[in-house]
Amino acid sequence: MTELKSTATTKRPPPQKRTGLTSTGARKAGSKNNRSRAREFALQGLYQFLVGRNLAQDIDAFTRDLAGFNKADSVHFDALLQGCIAQAEHLDALITPLLDRPLAEISPIEHAAMWIGAYEMAHCLDVPWRVVINECVELAKEFGGTDGHKYVNGVLNGLAPSLRALEVEADRGQTKKTRSPHVG
Repeated sequence: MTELKSTATTKRPPPQKRTGLTSTGARKAGSKNNRSRAREFALQGLYQFLVGRNLAQDIDAFTRDLAGFNKADSVHFDALLQGCIAQAEHLDALITPLLDRPLAEISPIEHAAMWIGAYEMAHCLDVPWRVVINECVELAKEFGGTDGHKYVNGVLNGLAPSLRALEVEADRGQTKKTRSPHVG
């Protein structure tokens, strides 16, 4: 009986810090806002569209029944899912010149994340361009391949000046002012 007791008191791994991030660097579900959740569900729906060629209304009905959808911004989800599907050709035309390979070779997750980013930059002007990029990078980190988030980041950073020219220029002007060396 003492032997059982000694094996039960083996060392446990040290507790992990609660940073709001998973081991891969993605945000934990509890630290996500309702728009971030909407983007996640939209990404999953767009994946179904890209891979399975499912109809938008079927994807919508399926997604609304998923656990946790009630915590998502359903209006933003609708805008992203319906908007990206309706404007798929236009979004691809925006993204394609920034790619270093054919669009067919891009992972469906990264493709969908770039659609979301391009759509939000073009149509959701209440969301700052840097937030759009960050959110799409987070999606790619959580659902995509190992370095897919870097690719999404590069493409969306290249797209931002054409879709949000004034906002990007204003941000870059502020950055230059804060980084300029003091002369004296």
